[in-house]
Amino acid sequence: MIVRTELLEIGYLSGGPEHGPPLLLLHGWPDDPTGWTGLTPALEGAGYRWYAPWLRGFGQTRFRSSDILRDGSSVAIAQDAFDFADALGIERFAVVGHDWGGRAAYAMAALAPERLAAMAVLAIGYTPRGRYEVPSLDQCRRWWYQWLMTSEAGAMKVASDPLGFARTQWDTWSPPGWYTNADFESAASSFDNPDWVAITLHGYRHRWQPEALDARYALQRAEVDAMERLGVTTLMIQGGDDRCDPPEESEGQEQWFTGGYQRIVVDGAGHFPAREAPAAVAGAVIAHLVEQGYAQ
Repeated sequence: MIVRTELLEIGYLSGGPEHGPPLLLLHGWPDDPTGWTGLTPALEGAGYRWYAPWLRGFGQTRFRSSDILRDGSSVAIAQDAFDFADALGIERFAVVGHDWGGRAAYAMAALAPERLAAMAVLAIGYTPRGRYEVPSLDQCRRWWYQWLMTSEAGAMKVASDPLGFARTQWDTWSPPGWYTNADFESAASSFDNPDWVAITLHGYRHRWQPEALDARYALQRAEVDAMERLGVTTLMIQGGDDRCDPPEESEGQEQWFTGGYQRIVVDGAGHFPAREAPAAVAGAVIAHLVEQGYAQ
C-alpha cells in the first residue's frame, strides 16, 4: 500500500481491526517493517490497528523529486511520520519506534505531544534536545560504523557494499544465532532502495560533522532543540545483551520525562528486541498502552 505526501510516496504495511486504536510502528536501521512481524498478531488480538511504513530511503518509500535533499535526520523522519498519519486521516495515535524509529518518536513527542497517546521506544535512549555528544571511549568503539561513514573513504566503502555493511551490524549487535538468512534477505530487500545509501550516510554524518540539512525542517529542528523534557508517557525497552547500545547507555533517564516513564530490560535480547523476543516486547507494549487507557 502507498500513500502520497508532499515529498514522498510512502509504502506501508497495516493490519488489525479497521476502527481499532491506531498505532504507528517505525522501524530502525538497518531494518524494515518486517521487523514487527512477531508483534503484529498480538497487537491485532488486543484490538489495535497498526501501520508500519518504510522510512525514507527504505523499501517501497520513494522521494517524489530528485531535487529533494536526502536528509536522514530524526526530525525529517518524525515529520514524515506526521505527514503519513495526516495522509491516512489519523489525528491521534500511539507510536512504537525502534532505533532510528525510536529517535524519530522522541522528536515527535517534542514536536506535537498532543498527537501521541503514548510511545514505546526500543533499543535507543533519549538524547535531550536532539543533540549528539561524543560518548565514552567504550561507546565510541561500539559506534565504529558511524566514524567510518564520516570519512570519504569510509562512505565509499559503505556505498560499494551496502548489504555487507548492513549485515555486519546484524552479526555484531546481538548475540549470535538470532536470525536466519531468510530474515536478513527479507529485510535487505528494503536496502535496495536507490536512496538507502544517501539516507544512511546523511543520517549518521550530520550527527558529527557539518552536513547540509533540509531547510524546510528549520522550525521543527528549533522546536526539538527547545524541548529538553518530554511530556508523552514513555516505555523504553532495552535489550539486556545489546552490543551496540548496551543497557548502561539508557539507564537513569527518568528525569527527562514529565509524563511518566518506565524502562524494562529484556534479558538475553540484543539490539533488535522486537525480532529477538517478540512475545516479551508485544506484552510490554500492550500493557503500556492499556495502562494509559489507550485501548478499545
